[in-house]
Amino acid sequence: MLLHVVPLADWSADPADPTAPYAPASLATEGFVHCSADEPAALAIADGPYRAVPGPLLVLVIDESLLGGEVRWEGSADRLFPHVYGPIERAAVTAVLEVRRDPDGRARELTPRP
Repeated sequence: MLLHVVPLADWSADPADPTAPYAPASLATEGFVHCSADEPAALAIADGPYRAVPGPLLVLVIDESLLGGEVRWEGSADRLFPHVYGPIERAAVTAVLEVRRDPDGRARELTPRP
């Protein structure tokens, strides 16, 4: 299981083909999609780089076995993160969670999204 933090506006953007894989900007600029391995890491990302992003934040739960792209664990010796070298097939997204923030905007928990 991989987790990917994404603003609701980015995930729900209406592509010309709704079955097309999800390809965030990082895929074009860095060559991969940033992911996390667990809930604490996803919350840290939501509370760090995404804290100032307005609106709801989602976390995609991704079944690694359903991805067409290669997954590489990269980073430092202290901390490795999964990077997906290719778009995220929508069929690989097994659940969508919502980041719940406190009144100060800090990411506190992940909850199922209806």
